Amino acid sequence: MMKGKLFLATLALIGFQLAKAQEVTTAMDSIKTKEVELQKQKDAEKAQLEQKLKEDKQAYKEEKEREKEAEKAEKEKKRLEKEKKKFEKEQNRIASAEKSLAKLKDKQSKEMKKLDKMQEKFSRNRAKGKMTPVEIEKENLNITKQQLKIKELEEDVAKAEKKLSKLR
Repeated sequence: MMKGKLFLATLALIGFQLAKAQEVTTAMDSIKTKEVELQKQKDAEKAQLEQKLKEDKQAYKEEKEREKEAEKAEKEKKRLEKEKKKFEKEQNRIASAEKSLAKLKDKQSKEMKKLDKMQEKFSRNRAKGKMTPVEIEKENLNITKQQLKIKELEEDVAKAEKKLSKLR
C-alpha cells in the first residue's frame, strides 16, 4: 500500500507540476501576446504620427502657396493701381495741354482781331489825312509790335500742338 500511496503521491506531484508548467507557459504566452500587442500599438501610433506629420507638412506647404498667391495678387493689384495712376496722370497732362492750346488759340484770335482793328483805324485816320508823320510812325510801330505778339503766339501754339501730339 505504501507503494500505491507513493505512486499516487508521485502521480499527483507530476500532475501538479504539469499544471504549474502550463500556467507558466500560459503566463509566458500572455506576456508575449501583450508585448506583441504593445508593439502593434506602438507601430500604429508611430504610423498615425507619421501620417499626421505628413498632413501637417502638406497643410504647411499649401498655406505657403496660398501666401505666395496672395502676395502675387497684392503685387499685381499694386502694379495695376500704379498703371492706373500713370494713365490718369497722362490723361490729366493731355487735358491740361489741350486746355492750354485752346487758351493760346483764343488769345491769338483776339490779338489778330485787335491787329485788324488797329490797321482799320490807322487806314481810316490816314485816309482822312489827320495824322502827322510822327503819329503815322508811332502807329506803324504799334502795328509791328502787335504783329510780333501774334508771331510769338503762333510759335507758342505750334509748341503747344507739338507737346500735345507728343503726349498723345
